[in-house]
Amino acid sequence: MLELISLIIHGIQQFLIPICFIGAWVLIILFAWSLWVAARDSVATAKQMHQIPCSGCQFFTADYRLKCTVHPSIANTEEAINCIDYQAKTNPMLY
Repeated sequence: MLELISLIIHGIQQFLIPICFIGAWVLIILFAWSLWVAARDSVATAKQMHQIPCSGCQFFTADYRLKCTVHPSIANTEEAINCIDYQAKTNPMLY
């Protein structure tokens, strides 16, 4: 009986080692892939956020209570990227 159990364990062990080896590498590759996807998505989001023109607009107040005097609900959001009321600051010393 013990010889039969020993034979079964030895037979399973021959397959278990390569399966664990491959499984470990698959986990490492999936982890690296998820880091790459997260970094790629972060860069894409950062590029889109840098397109928001609010900080260069003359209606932008830089006050957390009222960010924009014309469109306070969309100031510093993605909706403000194509704002029709955007006017560049002509002389920053005047504001």
